Amino acid sequence: MAMVTVRYFAAAADAAGCEQEQLELGSGATVGVLRDALQERYGAAMEKVLRSGSFLVDGIVRRDPASPISANVDVLPPFAGG
Repeated sequence: MAMVTVRYFAAAADAAGCEQEQLELGSGATVGVLRDALQERYGAAMEKVLRSGSFLVDGIVRRDPASPISANVDVLPPFAGG
């Protein structure tokens, strides 16, 4: 099992009710696995954020569900003008 530190920003933090947490995911976890876990954990509010938001893994934006994740992932909502 892998422990992943997930940081939430703006609307993602609102949906999660926190700015950071650690989640235990299976080894070889991917963006898709994390996305599914967050949607199951936080429901419709997080699903809405993730629909157009992105994951920042080691400083690189990842949207492909098959992308592997590391020990630190940022969940970013869509940003206006960017």
